[in-house]
Amino acid sequence: MSHDVTPSTDSPFRSEPTARDQAPQFVLPLVVRIEKAAPPARTDALETAARAVLVLLADERSVGDGEWAEVVRDWQDARIRKVVRRARGAEWRRAEALPGITVTGKSAEVRVFPPVPLDGWPKELARLQVSGTDLDDPEPPAAADPAAPVLWLSPDLDMSAGKAMAQAGHGAQLAWWELPAEERTAWRDAGFPLAVRTAAPGRWAELTTSGLPLVRDAGFTEIAPGSCTVVADHPALR
Repeated sequence: MSHDVTPSTDSPFRSEPTARDQAPQFVLPLVVRIEKAAPPARTDALETAARAVLVLLADERSVGDGEWAEVVRDWQDARIRKVVRRARGAEWRRAEALPGITVTGKSAEVRVFPPVPLDGWPKELARLQVSGTDLDDPEPPAAADPAAPVLWLSPDLDMSAGKAMAQAGHGAQLAWWELPAEERTAWRDAGFPLAVRTAAPGRWAELTTSGLPLVRDAGFTEIAPGSCTVVADHPALR
């Protein structure tokens, strides 16, 4: 699923044209492994995708003079689009052979790749399906640890798992952008613990006016432009 926050007026999620639209547009590819016999749990897939985005942002190849640094900067200077595709079997093995990072959850595997131009996908990824990422939780997820970062999903939107994975990634990225360096280091060193949960309606109203990082989707797929999808509730940002 594709979509595209900073708290500034020139947000990578704004639906109105901004300076970000004048920059070359890139997309962050994420591939989730969905084997027919053993699909991952939905919440675990969302959490693993969010961690995958953070792992890529913190990777030494993505910063300074790293081999991915220039394209990561170019991507973050434009709209920070993410596209989630699915793979299984030989498709997954071909995706694993490309430069990237595989992040594993309890049941989910997500591979994140350095950003690519919107029209410049590697053929091994371009042929993968975007649709078909519908996943379920076998049992309701446990309550989130209030002392840990939580990415709260809107209770008002019905998103496919792929769309929600990308939105969770957006929320994690916004939290990363806003954290001081020492808090980033602590989060990275702890392995990027986080939870993804759907907020209760009353709680959602509080969250969206709390000043915490808020994702407003650009509306390229599934939902209306400007929809509030995720609030990134990191303890260091409260």
